[in-house]
Amino acid sequence: MGGRKREVEKKDLGLIDAEFVSVAQSTVRSVEAGHVELQQVGALSIDGERVEVTQGAACLVRGDDVKLNQSISGVTSGNSTRLQQSFSSVTISRGDAQVVNSASCLIAAREVTAENAKTILLLANNVEGNVQTLLDWRSALSLGAVIGGFMGFLSLLRR
Repeated sequence: MGGRKREVEKKDLGLIDAEFVSVAQSTVRSVEAGHVELQQVGALSIDGERVEVTQGAACLVRGDDVKLNQSISGVTSGNSTRLQQSFSSVTISRGDAQVVNSASCLIAAREVTAENAKTILLLANNVEGNVQTLLDWRSALSLGAVIGGFMGFLSLLRR
């Protein structure tokens, strides 16, 4: 599907390629557009300059400005990312990341603004707000060294 503007509701689609895409209550294999608005959509990959997903699920979300609201994503990547009441396994932002009442296994960004955020590992230059992390970079490095040492010890025992 190609063109300038696409609005779709209640369909199963393969590839959508347009300048503006609005999809509701559908499933899509891949979306590529300048501006993407998805509501209650399941997608494998979403790629756009401006991406807004509400109550959706996606494996990969990429864009300059990415907003997830009550959604789930495997990997979320952008210049600016916003998670609100969402879960993303990996959240990567070249600029700022705003995480509100959300969770992520890994958050990596220059600036992180958070409110009731939970993560296993947080990598950021500047963090503002309330974030619960399981590991910071020092404890992750220590854990990696312990696991590496243990694996090395086990390999010596095998010989």
